[in-house]
Amino acid sequence: MTAVSAVPTVSIGADQLGRSLRDVRISVTDRCNFRCPYCMPKSSFGPGHRFMRRAETLDAREIVRLAGIFVSLGVTKIRLTGGEPLVRTDLAEIVEGIAATGIKDIALTTNGALLRRWAVRLRDAGLHRVTVSLDSLDPAVFSAMSDSRVEVGEVLDGIAAAREAGLAPIKLNCVVQRGVNEAGLLDLVEFARRERLSLRCIEYMDVGTTNGWRPAEVVSGEEILERVSRVYPLIEEDHDPTAVARRYRFEDGGGDLGVITSVSRPFCGDCTRARLGVDGRLFTCLFATTGIDLREPLRSGADDDALRHLVADRWKRRDDRYSELRGLGVVEGERIEMSYIGG
Repeated sequence: MTAVSAVPTVSIGADQLGRSLRDVRISVTDRCNFRCPYCMPKSSFGPGHRFMRRAETLDAREIVRLAGIFVSLGVTKIRLTGGEPLVRTDLAEIVEGIAATGIKDIALTTNGALLRRWAVRLRDAGLHRVTVSLDSLDPAVFSAMSDSRVEVGEVLDGIAAAREAGLAPIKLNCVVQRGVNEAGLLDLVEFARRERLSLRCIEYMDVGTTNGWRPAEVVSGEEILERVSRVYPLIEEDHDPTAVARRYRFEDGGGDLGVITSVSRPFCGDCTRARLGVDGRLFTCLFATTGIDLREPLRSGADDDALRHLVADRWKRRDDRYSELRGLGVVEGERIEMSYIGG
């Protein structure tokens, strides 16, 4: 698959708040084999839900071409998300095409259930690392939070397969929700320490409009750190402004822990990310209500320079800071669902 040249030809510049575009998350499907209530609750995404038709979604060549556009604008990291990206049968072809742009960091976020069958193929295609969503080690809690027939052991086996394939470092993402899984937080910490995995604890967020988000169900990053540090003392590391997680290392040398605090301690001012939706709309915020359509010009014959200018113009006009404005009533309209835009 031919990819666009990665040599920058357009100076994209900073957005309205001085932020540069460095990280693009590409959602390759709106489908998933889980029905996690905080992302795709079965009440909204049940048997009658209409997923996007194939003609509405970007094909592999279109995804790779747009990835090349992003790289040519200075993007240094591309993360593939969903839905669940491993349900897409041409995922290895997509990874191979993106790798051909010369980008040095291609990551994948997955629920891990299908990772055993995919790990080697994705490594061979050029994938660098994986992040696995794992909200609990307790079988009953895991079953409730995934709302699926997948057993937690299948996800653990997928993590082992990724390690065997050399997809490292492996990160774990855990959405911590009060009254649901916070009691098992230390079990996950101990698992991550034992297996030398990087755990990222994420505050429960109001992404989309279907997950019934309530502030009372948020376990703050401060509380997470307090719970963990009582057992395993932590030392805060220097903050990387391009990273969404604040990182801490265990005092005894047993690895590291990250905390993502979009609710209690927003980091909009450091955000360098854009998101490409399943149907080719580009969003400049996880909590966006609208995006610009790249699919139509792509399919209408726009050349690479025209596409670059569309992306650059949208980024330069960007002034998103939803998390900082949360609760002030300044954002109207239905936000894009996480299953469409990725995490």
